[in-house]
Amino acid sequence: MTALLSPMPALAHAILVKSQPAKDEIVTQAPKQIDLWFNDAVRSEYKALAVIDSTGKRVDNHDVEQTLTDGSHIHATVADLPAGTYTVRYRVVSEDTHIVTGKFEFTVKPQ
Repeated sequence: MTALLSPMPALAHAILVKSQPAKDEIVTQAPKQIDLWFNDAVRSEYKALAVIDSTGKRVDNHDVEQTLTDGSHIHATVADLPAGTYTVRYRVVSEDTHIVTGKFEFTVKPQ
C-alpha cells in the first residue's frame, strides 16, 4: 500500500523545443549542420535525423550524432544546399522509452 501512495517520477515524452534552422525559417545562407534540441535528454540508440530536398532526395551526410555533454541535442551535417525548401525528419527515443517522431521545413533563399 505504501508503494501505491509514494510519489512516482513523472515520465514524459521528449518534445522538440528548438532547431537550427528553425521550423519554417527562410535562411539566406545554407546551413552546414542541422541541430535539434529536445526538452529532455533522449536515448543515444535508435536516433535518426534526415534532411530531404523537394525532389525527395536525402541530402544530409547520414552522420547523426548526439552531443556528449547535452543529451537533449542531436545534429547532422549536410552537403552544400542549393536554394530550395528542405524537410527535416527526426526520430528519437525518450528516456521513458517512447518513440518520438516529427518533421518540419526550412527554406534556403540566397539574397
